[in-house]
Amino acid sequence: MNKFLTIFVVLFSIHGAFAADPAPPPPTPPPPPGLPVDGGIIMLFILALGFGYYLSNKYISIKKGSL
Repeated sequence: MNKFLTIFVVLFSIHGAFAADPAPPPPTPPPPPGLPVDGGIIMLFILALGFGYYLSNKYISIKKGSL
């Protein structure tokens, strides 16, 4: 009788574990911000050209001064 009762309890406890509801799916991440990637790229290019011109003139003036 004890074997029958033990097997009966084990089988029904396993059945309860398999009958549990699955976990809900994780929430979706928020969407990325709607910022443009190339915003102000022309202004950045103009500033880079100006900075390059400034550095090249500074380098040339220092090089001329050392001769």
